[in-house]
Amino acid sequence: MAKEKVEKTNEEIIEEKSSEEVENILENDNTSNENNIIEELQSNIQSLTDKNMRIQAEFANYKSRNEQEKTLMFKYEGEALIKQMLEVIDDFERAINMDDNDLSDEVSNFLKGFKMVYTRMIGILDNLGVKEIPVEGKEFDPNFSEAILTDHDENKPENVVLEVLKKGYIYKDKLIRPAMVKVNK
Repeated sequence: MAKEKVEKTNEEIIEEKSSEEVENILENDNTSNENNIIEELQSNIQSLTDKNMRIQAEFANYKSRNEQEKTLMFKYEGEALIKQMLEVIDDFERAINMDDNDLSDEVSNFLKGFKMVYTRMIGILDNLGVKEIPVEGKEFDPNFSEAILTDHDENKPENVVLEVLKKGYIYKDKLIRPAMVKVNK
């Protein structure tokens, strides 16, 4: 019996060792599973962090583009109205360029009124930032002028603007209408 007890004890020891080994194996499996889970979670966290950073960058770019568009929109808000007014200005210029020496007093008074209205309109456009492009007598620049006609004047250098047929204008820093000119060839 004592032998059996010792043998049982040895069996128990073997069983205990076996169960310890099984536990160690299970622990190692759990540890490796936990490590795998941790690595997977860290990978997911990294992926989500990258995605979040990209979304934040896209939003910052969108916000910046939106602000630039708003700034440009407000900067040139009156451009359409100004373009329409320039056509009226052209009509006024043609009217006031009439020779008022051959006119009756009544028509001459109308002409003076036209000149006053014209002067006020030019002042308003000037206050808005609309400036006439001075091109007459200068070298032709296709960025600011359109050559409608050509002529030959031996007294002037080639490629110089001889006459402005329709004035050009800049609104703030933007060309809104090129000058239509006659160029020396």
